[in-house]
Amino acid sequence: MKDNTSRSSSCSSLKLCLLSILFLTETVVAIKLPPNLKIPALIAFGDSIVDTGNNNNVKTVVKCDFQPYGINFQGGVPTGRFCDGRVPADLLAEEVGIKSVVPAYLDPNLTPKDLLTGVSFASGGSGYDPITPKLVAAISLQKQLEYFEEYIEKVKNLVGEERKNFILANSLFLLVAGSDDIANTYYDLHARPHYDVDSYTTLMANSASDFVNKLYGYGVRRIAVFGAPPLGCIPSQRTLGGGLLRVC
Repeated sequence: MKDNTSRSSSCSSLKLCLLSILFLTETVVAIKLPPNLKIPALIAFGDSIVDTGNNNNVKTVVKCDFQPYGINFQGGVPTGRFCDGRVPADLLAEEVGIKSVVPAYLDPNLTPKDLLTGVSFASGGSGYDPITPKLVAAISLQKQLEYFEEYIEKVKNLVGEERKNFILANSLFLLVAGSDDIANTYYDLHARPHYDVDSYTTLMANSASDFVNKLYGYGVRRIAVFGAPPLGCIPSQRTLGGGLLRVC
């Protein structure tokens, strides 16, 4: 009982930004920050929606390092983003005045400046359900947290304890997952046969809550949790179930 009360208290003190993205022909981001508010970095966790290239450096079947991915990105080359151009992490980082491109944490060309202004730990094919990343050898959320612990230590070594704490408390953190859990683990592969929709989404919600609480324990205070997009309209589901015309 004491643990539940403590968790409830922690959750109530979190500053959760609830964001929604319209997946139309173009993603439009419009954020108005309060005057004099400075966000030092943007950091992303989750799946392919905010993976900016981590899967390039992982032995997984979930890859996008080939054309036509990246045709509208700088230089028109694939970068490991599951998109023709930039992904929501990039768009949000630019909108809040940080930078136009958020690099992947596993990018071998990562610089100290990249660390201080934010990176993505996300991995295409990952999810809230621990089974989901195992099915495709993606980076699990737990492993993403382990990389984040490395990141914290690197930032501390670069700028010291006080500035590190400031970055953690004032940066914008994104958590974007759930699509692969629902589309792949639950529906396509039936990897959770003893779960109905209610119990499976409860599993996902509990995992998301635990993840947010762990971030809070690291000193993170600005957390945006994204919901899953309309899954019937993503390319894989249109191919599998949309018929010859690949309708939603």
